[in-house]
Amino acid sequence: MTALPSAPVVLVTGAARRVGRCIALHLAAQGWRVAIHARHSLDEANATADEARRASGHGAAVFVADLADEAACRALVPQVVAQFGRLDALVNNASLFEFDDSATLTGERLQRHMATNTLAPLLLTQALADHLAQRAQAGSGHEPQTQRPWPCAVHILDQKLHNPNPDHLSYTLSKAALKEAVRLQAMALAPRLRVVGISPGLTLVSGPMNETEFDAARRMTPLQRSSTPEDIARAVAYALDSPALTGCDLLVDGGQHLMGQGRDVLFLAQNALSQL
Repeated sequence: MTALPSAPVVLVTGAARRVGRCIALHLAAQGWRVAIHARHSLDEANATADEARRASGHGAAVFVADLADEAACRALVPQVVAQFGRLDALVNNASLFEFDDSATLTGERLQRHMATNTLAPLLLTQALADHLAQRAQAGSGHEPQTQRPWPCAVHILDQKLHNPNPDHLSYTLSKAALKEAVRLQAMALAPRLRVVGISPGLTLVSGPMNETEFDAARRMTPLQRSSTPEDIARAVAYALDSPALTGCDLLVDGGQHLMGQGRDVLFLAQNALSQL
């Protein structure tokens, strides 16, 4: 195997826009070469790649895959390695977020959430671990505790797991399984690969929420602010650059998880605004 390029490579799923885009550009600015995954948003992904190249002075490339398709998911890491020659870190940011509850749950909806939000991150993390093992066997690996980069997989979770409510049932179950996988994979894949969870709070307008409801909801925390995309990107960068960090879940939510909210913040904000 030829010598590996010096700049480390990170794969960010769902990186064409929103939080994933912010994570990709933040890491690019820190010198990472970024593999930008998208499912449909190809124009936005290419724009993110162009900006990442300008930010880092290194390469960036776009990879298209439907993570709910197991075969496409398994092919993604080999495609990244073929393009860049290596992969050092992974940010499992892509997520399916659709509303259901105990009354509207269906097997098909639960399976779709589990495929994208749970199985895909597990498969990608295992593929990264396999790649690192192959590099070590070929003599191009390194000891993760002594030399940067320290390989890491980051699973983006949700503060909702620490502050449960019955809304978005399939989504919550899929993220709860991924949260437990942080611990299990951290144990199974050490010492070569670290695994860290990051749990954001309400970050961007999504679903049926409007701007007024979003502004009200994001102040429902002890700090009177929830997370921003930049907050999450900084937390990801911290996880990637912290060699003693593994098997844990970093809450980046303004303290939202401390509030004991019995419903999704959308409904709480709507109720608060109705009282004005």
